[in-house]
Amino acid sequence: MSLDPETVRRIADLARIAVAEDEVARLQGELNSILAWIEQLNEVATEGVEPLAGAVRMRLRLRDDVVTEGDQHEAILANAPDRADNAMGSFFAVPKVVE
Repeated sequence: MSLDPETVRRIADLARIAVAEDEVARLQGELNSILAWIEQLNEVATEGVEPLAGAVRMRLRLRDDVVTEGDQHEAILANAPDRADNAMGSFFAVPKVVE
């Protein structure tokens, strides 16, 4: 399949992309290369290959959801470049972004 310049303009219009007239030939070549690559994929022998919903058919191994370490508040905040303390506790301090 090969696209002509009018089809490239139509695709750009449908995609709501402004394409200058001098870019149409370049885009035509790129789109034709993509379509040629897709046509190559049609040559792959897929008879007898079952469709997959994912790359690997296996069940995920689950573990118990258990808290192993907690109450690390001070150790975590020790790495903070700046911190803020108030009545509710200590927090990471970040620069104000919204006025």
